[in-house]
Amino acid sequence: MKRHRKIVASPHGAKRIRHHQTVSVSEQRERIFQTATVDNSDHFSLKDWALFVSIALIWGSSFLLIAFALEDFTPGTITLARVGLGALTLGAVRAARPSGQRIESEDWPRIVLLSFLWVGIPFTLFPLAQEYINSAVTGLLNGAMPIFAALVATVLFKTAPKGLQLAGIGLGFLGIIMISVASAGGESSEAIGVLMVLGATVCYGFAVNLAGPLQQKYGAIGTMFPVLALATVWVTPFGLWGLADNGFSIGSAVAVFILGAVGTGAAYWIMATLVGRVGAVRASFITYLIPVVSLVLGVVFRDDEVTVVALIGAVLTIGGALMASRRESR
Repeated sequence: MKRHRKIVASPHGAKRIRHHQTVSVSEQRERIFQTATVDNSDHFSLKDWALFVSIALIWGSSFLLIAFALEDFTPGTITLARVGLGALTLGAVRAARPSGQRIESEDWPRIVLLSFLWVGIPFTLFPLAQEYINSAVTGLLNGAMPIFAALVATVLFKTAPKGLQLAGIGLGFLGIIMISVASAGGESSEAIGVLMVLGATVCYGFAVNLAGPLQQKYGAIGTMFPVLALATVWVTPFGLWGLADNGFSIGSAVAVFILGAVGTGAAYWIMATLVGRVGAVRASFITYLIPVVSLVLGVVFRDDEVTVVALIGAVLTIGGALMASRRESR
């Protein structure tokens, strides 16, 4: 970082030196990819458990809602409605509870990056993928997110995984391979769906690492609202393309509304409340319940078929994720 001096005359005739800092491209890149962690160790109260379970149910049901919505709407319409309704919901929450803190100019590049990695790309890929694979399998594959998050953290923090974390990553990848192979079933179309979900999950792995410093600075809602607002702009062309191909039914419309307003908007408000009460680390354990919820809902409400091999892979993935997310003792 270079410092430039500028001599300024004071009201009393004295001269003082004002320093101006010029941030290099490499330093700007470091700001964008800065990461951080937060923790809290208090016991869960009844309200904490209620928040925890409600978020697991909301996010775990998102793949089921996408499946219902696809009966009448195109993937692009689902993505645009989901992101747009989520932004409107969080905007209303933010207006009702203003923080008064605006996003600083130096943080906007990371906000823009997150609008693609956290929302734009994965929310586009999920409904596209579910044209090839069922909601239960999608949810099981999404359980790999902590594995990719651990790998991304390893790259960003420049620390090699070891011990329990390394074993967890290896076990998790074995589970991912088992789910993927069993779900693809030798069909190229199903393999495309699996790859789409894994691509979305990799994006999540980057996003959860990059969002930490912003969430500490602006809060979850203060961070997520501009991310959703920008993502709405990015996905609009995809949403408008093929608009004439949409059908309509009350059930599909309700599914999209819940997916956007509740699953993408209100859920982040609930999650922000939970993080504030129990800390980000323990709140993130919701990730391990989402595949279970999506599996149960998919089988019960959609008669989704899941092979025994995929179920074993899911157990390995969740177990590996739990191991990979633990800190090594020093």
